[in-house]
Amino acid sequence: MRAVVLGIGNTILTDEAAGVRAVEALEQAWKLPENVLAIDGGTSGMEMIEDLSNLDFLVVLDVVKSGAAPGTVVKFSGDEIPVFFRRKLSPHQIGLPDVLASLELLDSLPKEIIVLGVELISLELGTEMTPTVAEKVPVLAAMAAAELISRGYALEALTAAVN
Repeated sequence: MRAVVLGIGNTILTDEAAGVRAVEALEQAWKLPENVLAIDGGTSGMEMIEDLSNLDFLVVLDVVKSGAAPGTVVKFSGDEIPVFFRRKLSPHQIGLPDVLASLELLDSLPKEIIVLGVELISLELGTEMTPTVAEKVPVLAAMAAAELISRGYALEALTAAVN
């Protein structure tokens, strides 16, 4: 069983950094087994195709624009995934749908994909997230860990304060 937790976003556009920061928080709070790879996808695109090929499970961490209240944490799975990727927030979302479409053409699409996100407040230029979104970063990391554990991946908590 192979899994990837992929944090995507642009760290110089305030809340857009949440996915990348959530992957960092996951790695700080949990020891990941060899069959789970955490990737800071930043604004990457097709260069991720090898890492995302033939996975059993892909968790995407990102900011979302779903119409929910700012700071709301959401989960998309199954049939909701294509709908999520139709709503482009920023340039990085051009790359990931292209990667997934290519993987589908190659018959290498991950068996299961979920998106864990937080409703954004700001995409202004800046390296600091809004406090509301920043406080959800450890929540996203804990949710990703819980999703992995529920599927049988052997994560080990590194801190006592894991949410």
